[in-house]
Amino acid sequence: MAGVTALIEDGTARREDTAEEREALGRDVLGRRLPSLRERLYPAMPKDFEGGWIATLAITVLAGFLRFWNLSNPVKFVFDETYYAKDAYSLLKFGYARQFINNPEGAADKAILAGNLNVFEPTPSLTVHPEVGKWMIAAGEQLFGMTPFGWRFMPALFGTLTVLLVIRTVRRMTRSTLIGAIAGLLLAVDGLHFVMSRVALLDVFLAFWLVAAVSCLVCDRDWTRRRHADSLQPDEQGKFGRWLLIRPWRILAGVCFGLALGTKWSAVWVLAAFGILVFAWDFGARRALGGRFAFVKSVLVDGVPAFLSIVLVAIITYTATWTGWLLHDNAYDHDYASKNPATGIMKVVPDDFRSLLHYHQEVYEFHTGDYIKKATHPYSSNPAGWPIIARPIGFDAVNDIKPGTTGCNPPAGSNCLSVISAIGTPVLWWAGSLALLAAVVLWIAQRDWRFGIPIIGFVTCWVPWFAYDDRPIFFFYAVTMIPFTVMAVALVLGKILGPAKTLEGTAAPRRLIGSAIVGAFVVLVVLNFAYIWPILTDQVLPHPDWLSRMWFKTWI
Repeated sequence: MAGVTALIEDGTARREDTAEEREALGRDVLGRRLPSLRERLYPAMPKDFEGGWIATLAITVLAGFLRFWNLSNPVKFVFDETYYAKDAYSLLKFGYARQFINNPEGAADKAILAGNLNVFEPTPSLTVHPEVGKWMIAAGEQLFGMTPFGWRFMPALFGTLTVLLVIRTVRRMTRSTLIGAIAGLLLAVDGLHFVMSRVALLDVFLAFWLVAAVSCLVCDRDWTRRRHADSLQPDEQGKFGRWLLIRPWRILAGVCFGLALGTKWSAVWVLAAFGILVFAWDFGARRALGGRFAFVKSVLVDGVPAFLSIVLVAIITYTATWTGWLLHDNAYDHDYASKNPATGIMKVVPDDFRSLLHYHQEVYEFHTGDYIKKATHPYSSNPAGWPIIARPIGFDAVNDIKPGTTGCNPPAGSNCLSVISAIGTPVLWWAGSLALLAAVVLWIAQRDWRFGIPIIGFVTCWVPWFAYDDRPIFFFYAVTMIPFTVMAVALVLGKILGPAKTLEGTAAPRRLIGSAIVGAFVVLVVLNFAYIWPILTDQVLPHPDWLSRMWFKTWI
C-alpha cells in the first residue's frame, strides 16, 4: 500500500508507513506524538494554580479600580438611569414599581438629587423589562443609599466580575493562564464595557449572566469529559462512557440563563443556541469513545436531561424572578384576571399567572408595536454597524463650557465640553471583527470546539436585533457581544503565540515572534483605551481635543 515517508525522532527517514500505521503508533506525518484519546477528552489543566489566581485577581482588581474610580460623577441621572434607578428604588421600597412625579419634567430627578425621596405616586407603573436587573441596582441603593454611587455600585461590581469570569473561562478553554489573562485585560480596557459598568442600565447585568451561563457550560464540558476519560479501559475504549443524568454545572447554567432572561428577554436566543451546541459537545464525546448508536443514545442520555437541567431550570428561575410582582396585588396589571374571566384552556391557569402572561403581552407590544416603530432617536444605530462602531451613543454631554470655568483651558477662540460616550475601544473592536471571521474558519476547518463559543455567543447577541431595526435601537446593546469578541481575539492571539512547548516537551521556536506580535497588540489596545478615556469619563476637554477623538462623522 502506498504511503508517505514518516520521520522518526532522530530526523532520519525510514520505510513508508501508512496513515493507519502512523495512527496506531501514535505519530503524525512528521513523527510527532499524537495526543491520546484520554488527552483529547480531557487535556490537563495548567499546573500554575496559584499563578493562575494571582493573574486573575490582579487583572480583576485593575478592572475594578477603573470602574469604581470617581463613580459618583457626574452627580445626576445619566441617560436611562432616570428610569432604572428610580424603578429599582421603588421595588426596594414598595415591592413593585410605582410611577414617579414628573410635573414639571424632571421634578423627581431634581428632588432625589436634593435628598428628597418622596417622589412616588400611589399608582403602579408599567415597566418594560423584567425585574432582575432592577433588583440588582436596588441592592446597591440599599447598601449606599439613593445616590449616584448607590445606583451605580452594582453595575460596576458585576462589570468587574465579568472580567474575572472571562479570564477563568478562557483559561479553561485554552489550558493557558496567559491567554485567559489576555482576554480579561482586553475586556477590562474596552470602552463600551467600561462605560456600561459605570451607569445604572440593565445591559451589563445581562452580559454578566450570559457569560456566567456559558462559563458553567464550559465547566460542565470538562466535568463530563473527565468522567468519561476515567471510564476508559486499558485499550482506550470506554464504549459509551458514563451515564451522567445529574450534571450540577448544567443546572447552575440554567439558573444563570433564567436570571439573564429575567434581565432582558434577548437572552432567549443565546440559551437556544448554546443548548444545541452543548448537545453537539456531548455527541462528539460519545462518538470519540466509540460507542454504537452514539447519536440516538446521546439524545436520550444527554439531550433530554440537558433540556431539563438547562431550559426547564431557566424557565423556573425566570418565573421565580417575578415573585415580587406575584405577591403584590397593587402591581401593574395584577388585577387583569379578576376583570377578565378566563375562557377555554386558560381556565386551568391560576389568575395570578394569567395576569402575568397578559403583562408580558403588553410589554412585548410596547417593544414591537406601531408606537415605537414610528419613534426616532438621534443616536439610533443599525446593528449592521455595531461590529465596527459605526454609530456609538452619547450618554451625557455638557457643551459650551466657557474658558476659566471647571478646568477649561482651551486654545484661543475655543470652548470646552464634557461627555460620556458609550463607545468601544476602536482597535479592539476592529481587530475583534477580523478575529471573529478567523474564528469561523478555524472552527470549521480545524474543528476546534473552542472557537464555536465566541461565534455562537456573538451571533446570538447580535443577529436577532436585525429583526427590530425598524425601531430605535442603540449601540450600547452590543455590550453583550464584547465578552465573546475578546474571547475570539484571545483565541486567535493564542494561535499566533503558539505553544510554549511541543508535545515532546521541547521549546517551540516561533514563541518569541508570536510573543512580540501579541504583546504589541495588547499594548496598542491599552494605549487606545487611554486615549479615549476622557470621553468615557466626563472629563472637561477643549473642543479641538474632543474632535480629535471623533474619528468619523457618524461618531459626533
